[in-house]
Amino acid sequence: MRNNIKDMTSGNPVGLLLTFSLPMLIGNIFQQFYNIIDSIIVGKYIGADALAAVGATGSVQFLFFSLCNGMSAGIGIIISQYFGAKDEEYVKRSIANSVYVMLAAAVLMSLVGFFLSRPVLQLLGTPDNIIGDSDLFLKTTSIGIIAIAAYNCISAILRSLGDSVTPLIFLTASIVVNILLDFLFVLDFKWGVFGTALATIIAQVAAALGSLAFALVKNPHFKIPKDYLRPDIGIIQLCVKLGLPTALQSSMIAFSCVILQSVVNSFGSVVVAAFTVTSRIEQIVQQPYNSIGSAVSTYTGQNIGAGYIDRVREGYRKSYIIIGVFTLCMLPMAQFLGRPIMRLFVSEADVIEIGSTALKITSLCYFPLGVIYITRGLLNGAGDTIYSFINGIIEITCRIGLSEPLTKISQIGVWGIWIATALTWLITGAASVIRYLQGKWTEKSVVRQKYEQSEC
Repeated sequence: MRNNIKDMTSGNPVGLLLTFSLPMLIGNIFQQFYNIIDSIIVGKYIGADALAAVGATGSVQFLFFSLCNGMSAGIGIIISQYFGAKDEEYVKRSIANSVYVMLAAAVLMSLVGFFLSRPVLQLLGTPDNIIGDSDLFLKTTSIGIIAIAAYNCISAILRSLGDSVTPLIFLTASIVVNILLDFLFVLDFKWGVFGTALATIIAQVAAALGSLAFALVKNPHFKIPKDYLRPDIGIIQLCVKLGLPTALQSSMIAFSCVILQSVVNSFGSVVVAAFTVTSRIEQIVQQPYNSIGSAVSTYTGQNIGAGYIDRVREGYRKSYIIIGVFTLCMLPMAQFLGRPIMRLFVSEADVIEIGSTALKITSLCYFPLGVIYITRGLLNGAGDTIYSFINGIIEITCRIGLSEPLTKISQIGVWGIWIATALTWLITGAASVIRYLQGKWTEKSVVRQKYEQSEC
């Protein structure tokens, strides 16, 4: 393997965004491919209740992981801007101090996840026939938060330096390990949902250790002088300042999904199973948007650090073309191939019928979903992470404010679950564009503020 560092402050924006996002897209699809296989193994070989049990933990897991994910985002923003400004010293200092930030966040959330899993699941009204497996799965995965946070942090650092290939390599390796262990633990050892959770932890540990070893040996920015390893309160505070709004956004989105899950749970295990499968499918649909959004974030961070505001605007405009093409590819599949897709996961006819109709509903708002990702990527990359907090408020207001009231309307009923999701994407996308047009992001550069303080 070679060093894959890429400077995105020069060259064609579309080419840079596509070449950077492609490895991420492949990795994300592989990750969702694993999730599909995991769901198939659980649904086909353990049962629909087991699939519902795992699915019922999805939004809660997202909530428990959100702090670590937010801190990773904050670290990536800082490093990408210093890299764009060619400030080698502060790139290395930021990498060194990221260890302290992520370790604290990971330990905290691991303890929270382990000890609060059952109370949270009970609070959500998780059906009695699946809550035992849900609690076991959530407790087990919470133990592995440290490994997951370590891999995500290293990946965020590498991507901020323009390297989206190395994270793909180790993610792919971990997925292969995960799938093999899934078959071993579930089919051979008969460990049920505990086996799937344990396989995930082992695979994440392997990915974290592998990516760290590679970075220390191959990436020059990880060759850090000893005096840079001392905690730098300024950098730590900056990581928290930029990462906390993103973490709060993730937490609020996760909380809104948790509330939505409680609405889903009230309709019984059949709807829970259908919602679990459609959520898995939507996660796949979101990967192209997620990948290009991450590419826009790194592209923006580096160019903001270099002071190239107009170049950032150009990249943002052209990213609309990319998400438009993705939408045109995915929309027909959701509209016309819902039943065959659902049959990949479950055999129950009622689950298939509900899920296929649900896909038709949410797919109408795929393009606004893409707009959310690219706009949020630009704003985060520029350092305007306070909008992440605003974004979270919008999403939590829409999901909580729309889901239950819509399901109470007799003509809508259970479909209100998926209508609420689609409307949330539409409203949040519009709000994101408004924030971009206000232009506040042009004044949020971490590098600019540092240099202005130095001059004072």
